[in-house]
Amino acid sequence: MKVLVVGNGGREDAICKKISESSKCTELFCSKGNAGTLRYAKNIVLNSNEEIFEFSKNNNIDLVVVGPEAPLCEGIVDLFSESNIKVFGANKKSARLEGSKNFAKEFMKKYDVPTAKYETIKSKEEGIKAIESFSYPIVIKADGLCAGKGVRICNSKEEVLEYFTELFEDKIFGQEGTTVVIEEFLKGKEASLLCFVSKGNLIPMESARDYKRIFDNDEGENTGGVGCYSPSELFNDELKLKIEKTLEKISEGLKKEKLDYSGILFIGFMIDEEPKVLEFNVRFGDPETEVVLPRMKSDLLLAIEKSLDGTLKKEDLKWKSEKCLTVILTSRGYPKNYEKGKEIIGIDSVDEDIYVYHNNTKVNGSKILTDGGRVLSVTGFGNTYDEIREKVYKNIEKIIFETKQYRKDIGKN
Repeated sequence: MKVLVVGNGGREDAICKKISESSKCTELFCSKGNAGTLRYAKNIVLNSNEEIFEFSKNNNIDLVVVGPEAPLCEGIVDLFSESNIKVFGANKKSARLEGSKNFAKEFMKKYDVPTAKYETIKSKEEGIKAIESFSYPIVIKADGLCAGKGVRICNSKEEVLEYFTELFEDKIFGQEGTTVVIEEFLKGKEASLLCFVSKGNLIPMESARDYKRIFDNDEGENTGGVGCYSPSELFNDELKLKIEKTLEKISEGLKKEKLDYSGILFIGFMIDEEPKVLEFNVRFGDPETEVVLPRMKSDLLLAIEKSLDGTLKKEDLKWKSEKCLTVILTSRGYPKNYEKGKEIIGIDSVDEDIYVYHNNTKVNGSKILTDGGRVLSVTGFGNTYDEIREKVYKNIEKIIFETKQYRKDIGKN
């Protein structure tokens, strides 16, 4: 089977590695990939959904696996709908679960999915009235994707009004910020659950917990995620039963709304006395993928095929008992301004039981260079998180680049 993976981050590196291990995979491509995906795939540069479609058609690709959210929201799956090429991912209609915060909240409300209280506004004036019924801190979410930067937690009315000005007057996110969701701030601990979607049925994978804030002790700005581990210690039998009921409600909604695609649904939870849904993503999470897929004993390619056929069942997914943890090395200044093009050395010197996924890297001759804010995911296995932490942080010292920065508390306590 000839497979094309779309994307160039740590998520796609992990997907490529797992697919390359399948006996069903005869040839693997990645667009545009990075220095890491070159270990198991041929990197190609395709600059649009149309170019991806033409390449797939002209090169007899059997399956396209879409990593990032943007191509899904733009309708890449719909583009392939009349071809004989299989595409694993949400169609444009279903991708609104991630592409529109308001659409997702309306879906949750309609199907009684536990979530935070919210109100949707379309102007600063509406917002000023709406926030009177919320206490602080308060969560303000621009409706669109906004490159993952549209959510802000505000601790005062002044901060809210400042953000409203940026959204409605300065238009920092353009049209993606002209509809805004105001949401109550939920207390508790976050957890992530990746699920296969097979014709609208949800088949959960293993749980994970990621770290969004850039600095230790959850300080500093939100990021795309700078560390992660799997499984979440919160997922005991009692919680799993509660989440199972939530998954049944979501599955019912997907089918009734004709959002019964075959792909991935990432569900972000806030766990307090009861689990509540924070958000939906219609693709593998990053960095969750870098700790969930390494724990998967099953053949990912076979699972994807069964998902597309509508035959995937929970018992088809087998998992390793060991825990997995990753720490992401970032470029200093991320998530704001940072420099690229710094040479990375030492990746080949890490211990055999440590794996380094590439998030944003590129090859320049014989050198590997940084090419973004999140650079590398240093990943380890073990029976306890203390054991893995010790191994991972010891090996992080072996990897050197000029602007290296990372959290020191991933998986601690």
